[in-house]
This record gives sequence, C-alpha cells and structure tokens, in this order.
Amino acid sequence: MSSASLSSRISVVMPCYNAAPFVVEAVECVMGQSHGNVELIIVDDGSTDGSKAILQALAESHPQRIVLLHQDRRGPYPARNLGLKHAKGDLVSFLDADDYLSQDCLEKLAGALERQAADLAYCGWQNFGEGAPGSQPYVPPDYATMDTAAEFLRSCPWPIHAALVRREAVEAIGGFSERCFSSMDYDFWLRLYAHTQRIVRVPEVMAFYRWHGGGQISKTRWKQVLDALQVRRDFIAQHPERVSHLSQAKLSELSDGYLMREAYRSYWKRELEDAQKLFRAALREGSWKASDLRYLIPATLPGSVFRRLVALVSRTT
Repeated sequence: MSSASLSSRISVVMPCYNAAPFVVEAVECVMGQSHGNVELIIVDDGSTDGSKAILQALAESHPQRIVLLHQDRRGPYPARNLGLKHAKGDLVSFLDADDYLSQDCLEKLAGALERQAADLAYCGWQNFGEGAPGSQPYVPPDYATMDTAAEFLRSCPWPIHAALVRREAVEAIGGFSERCFSSMDYDFWLRLYAHTQRIVRVPEVMAFYRWHGGGQISKTRWKQVLDALQVRRDFIAQHPERVSHLSQAKLSELSDGYLMREAYRSYWKRELEDAQKLFRAALREGSWKASDLRYLIPATLPGSVFRRLVALVSRTT
C-alpha cells in the first residue's frame, strides 16, 4: 500500500433515521477500518427510536473521529449534503446507518484510487436480511472496459456504500440532487460518470446492504422505477456527449423501454399495485406498442377491479 493512500483522510458520511438496532454495528465498522485515517460524519435526521442517545454515546467515545450533526426529517439526501459540508477528507464514502463494510474496504478502495490515478473506486456487495432480493455475493463488471454509458443507463452500477470518491469530484457535481428522491443514488453516479470517466474496480465483495422492514426507499418499487426513468432521461438530455455513440433506438430501449420492462416484471410477479401504476404511466407517456394494450387498458380500472380481473385471468389460464 502506498504511503499516499495510507495518509489520505477518508470522510464517511452517514445519515441516520431510526436505525437504533443497527447503527452501533455501522459505526463500529467505520471506526475499525484498517485504513486508520478515517473520520465519520453522522447526520441524525430527527430519529425518535433512541438512535440519538446511541449516537451521542458513540460520538463521545470517539471525540476526535466522529462529528455528530442533526436535522429535522429532511431525508437522506439533504443529510448527505449536510455531512459533505463538514467533510475534511480528500476522499469520501457514504454508508447508511443500517449497512456495513468489511474491515479492509476503505483501505483497498483507497489503494486502487492511488495506483490507477482514478477519481472513483468501486467494489462488490451482498444483500442480506428480511426481503433481500437475492443474497448471493455480487462483483460488478469492470465498467472501464465496457460501453460504460450504456451499462450505466441499463441499471444503477452499485449501491451507495460500495464506492470511494475523491471529494473534489463530488464537489464538482454539487453533491446530491434532491428532486427524484428514490433514485438519487443512481442520479449521483450518473452525474459523477458524466464528470469523470476515471473509475477503477476492486473485484471483491466488501459492502453489505441490509434489507429489513423499516420502510426503506427501495421498497416503494413503482416510485423507484419512475424516478429512475426520469434520472435516465435527464442524463441523456444533459450529457449528449456521453451518449452520442448510441443510436436513438438504443437510447429509447435503455430509457423508455425500461418502464414497460419493469411494468411487466411487476405484473408477472403479481406485484399488482406496482404493475398498475407503471402500466398507467406507460399509457400516459406513449411508451407502448399495440400488443401492450391488453395489459394497459385494464390498468386504467379502479385498483380493486384490476386485481379481481387479474385473478380471474389467472384462474382461467
């Protein structure tokens, strides 16, 4: 490991809202990082479950390394932006209060940044807990060797805590937007890619994403899909230089086509509230073909009627 990567301070920004069962583990994983030169900036977002007292005790036990801030229920993205204002490190990582990192995660990501003179390093991750959509470890591809724009438009490349970024790059894009709330992680990575293409992969699973019954943003599927669609469209419109090599047909497949694919995915999984809202959105926006009408038209009915109709069709097929 180079001396430069070891001496670089890393600022970890952690929003927290009602994460009392998990936040000690999250904080301790940061305090125990092998990199050593790490500060943790925690922004409590008006917790009511005892998290405040837990965080205060943790901050007092690490007075030189933890900064504890407070805001009143503004959400995770304003919390991250507030934390960024207080960050002193040259490198920045983001960790939610219910997730955690392996002990060597930040050291390895920082080392990769230094060796490759990159602006962003990313790694693999694993979902775990109640309702996790697959719990197998996942190492993403080496996007630097691929059509990165197309791959990033296909899906969000990694979760918020599976990367380390140079703070100057984060500042160059103005931190997090707050307009499409359920897809601002995705928006952040797309805008960062538009700013810099110097990215490097560490092909190890070092970030862990906890699923639980705590009202996570990622559980509101239909809203997440519509926000992610808008984020894609914004990226295409605002950064034509990054997508000029893609045909209009390909861009339509990666953006508007995503809406119908997700609507059908929800339908066949019988997640009917999501399916109905997404079919209705597709009908409004014209993102459909004539063959889709057999699904789109029933979606215009009241929700209870739509569900009964789908149940009837299921029994007769």
